[in-house]
Amino acid sequence: MASTVGFLYPGHSAEDDYPRLEALLGNGLSLPLVHTDIGEDAHRVDALLEMGSAARLAAGVAELKSRGAEAVVWACTSASFVFGWEGAQEQVRELSATAGLPASSTSFAFAHAVRALGAERVAIAATYPDDVAECFRAFLKSAGTEVVSTRGSGIITAAEVGTWGLEKVLLLARTGDHTDAQVVLLPDTALHTADHLPAIEAELGKPVLTANQVTAWEGLRLLDRTVLCPALGTLFAGAPAG
Repeated sequence: MASTVGFLYPGHSAEDDYPRLEALLGNGLSLPLVHTDIGEDAHRVDALLEMGSAARLAAGVAELKSRGAEAVVWACTSASFVFGWEGAQEQVRELSATAGLPASSTSFAFAHAVRALGAERVAIAATYPDDVAECFRAFLKSAGTEVVSTRGSGIITAAEVGTWGLEKVLLLARTGDHTDAQVVLLPDTALHTADHLPAIEAELGKPVLTANQVTAWEGLRLLDRTVLCPALGTLFAGAPAG
């Protein structure tokens, strides 16, 4: 069954994960992506609030609809959770109203994916500065998830994160893991992970959720589509974390 999920992606960092996700998922899925104006590329609260403003998101909606989108996901974690739980919900409501389609964001994708895996305790391995990573911890707490550890990396720009290869991604995951965590979360959509999920999970010996992975999964969830794809980790393997 053919389905199309549209993504609004800020700037240019790891957008090439989405064609890779589309190829891996197959099953007639189309994952078109439209770039939003990033404004200032900074993992800083004021810049993130502007990056995730309704006007910036609305500007890309018409193009996604012209490409057949049946649902829309704001493919950005930090510029959604920085609004807080209620603010992020309002952001998604406004996006849905503008598009006339079901909508969500990467922050809610993480919350829903943790629940789908049956996990209660998670660790955050973030590229962000500590204060921004703490905003994500607070967001997940509002979702009812216990965060047993939060580690930031102090990286300011998405552009820098987009240059990271597998070695740096594995280091991020290892240093952010915690023995009590059932699942490890890597929350930046600027991070390339589509090709690395089996390697990361093998390294940690537990499920891993990454931003572009959960964003694609959330889009399918909005359309009530389930696609099994073990190459994209436990979340797409049809098995709970335990």
